[in-house]
Amino acid sequence: MTKVRTGLERFLESPPKWVGGSRLGLLCNPASVDPMLNHARFLINRCLPGKLTALYSPQHGFFAEKQDNMIESADMKEPVLKIPVYSLYGKTRIPTEEMLAPIDVLLVDLQDVGTRVYTFIYTLSYCLEAAEASNKKVVVLDRPNPINGLTIEGNCLKPDWRSFVGRFPLPMRHGLTIGELAHLFNEHFGLGCGLEVIQMEGWRRPMFYGQTGLPWVPPSPNLPSPFSTMVYPGQVIWEGTNVSEGRGTTQPFELFGAPYISPEKIVAAISAESIPGIILREVVFEPTVNKWQAHPCRGFQIHVIDPDEFRPYETSLRLLQAVIKHHKKDFEWKQPPYEYETQRLPIDLIIGNQKIRNRLESLEPVEHIVKSWQAELDEFSEISKRFHLYR
Repeated sequence: MTKVRTGLERFLESPPKWVGGSRLGLLCNPASVDPMLNHARFLINRCLPGKLTALYSPQHGFFAEKQDNMIESADMKEPVLKIPVYSLYGKTRIPTEEMLAPIDVLLVDLQDVGTRVYTFIYTLSYCLEAAEASNKKVVVLDRPNPINGLTIEGNCLKPDWRSFVGRFPLPMRHGLTIGELAHLFNEHFGLGCGLEVIQMEGWRRPMFYGQTGLPWVPPSPNLPSPFSTMVYPGQVIWEGTNVSEGRGTTQPFELFGAPYISPEKIVAAISAESIPGIILREVVFEPTVNKWQAHPCRGFQIHVIDPDEFRPYETSLRLLQAVIKHHKKDFEWKQPPYEYETQRLPIDLIIGNQKIRNRLESLEPVEHIVKSWQAELDEFSEISKRFHLYR
């Protein structure tokens, strides 16, 4: 197994010369660790005593303790280092000038999951904008895309459906590391911040997380394992419905279901050839929180047997359409609010294009829908390749 060394490790091994006179901030959460599970804030403080003057946290809180969307976390003081922690998912999602005042350089060490709707990447984008306005520098300590850096999938977000779960026209599965995304945001989308990316060593684009040799720490409560990230680009769409995406179980996003679902009808409606790389195993589960709390839900667990063949977004769209077709009376779209949007349907924000929802409802074949976005996916592929740091 190839051992990947993260941007954090490489930064600590040889701190850049500019660190000497700089006050450092760190955007991080519990997944910001080295291979021995030591946290970045302690490692940086040990390596560069007194330089770390502020910390910043994304959605789910500094300790990743907040379970769901729109559950905010407050500013606090870090209990060991006694420095401020500014929440970027609290009273604001955009760093204020006051928040950035204690630092000269913002280090970003976040584990992304390779999916358009994951809010960490938009927190990064707002940090780039705010840093540019405040004449601060941003340094991204790169980490692996856990679902590989080759495969891209899905429609690109349409401008009318921008939100905190989709700010730029990315496909659902973008195939970039968080460092590469930083360059894409900064240069292609014109954020214009002083940016540096500390690259990984040993990471190759075909790698899934299990091939990196790195330990997995959940970046958010409902992505407990690398297997969760494999299904997440598709299974996240259930958040826009009254079907449970498995929150409140030990296998969120791998499990999905609802009391009204007939697994037999769903299996009969979808050929195995149309959903390669997985086995659907029929299950019954009772969520302890969230949708259908304490109600037995009939559905499936997705077992990924060939991650290279598996197309999570297309697979989940097929499953969603089968539920719409066979359970019209019981199936419902979740109503707002969702990620601070109070008017637009959550499913349209997640998919990033209302027309796709309409086409699914009309039972248009999913293969036709998939073909319709191929041109924009090809265009994104050509653009994104310009920002690849790993060949």
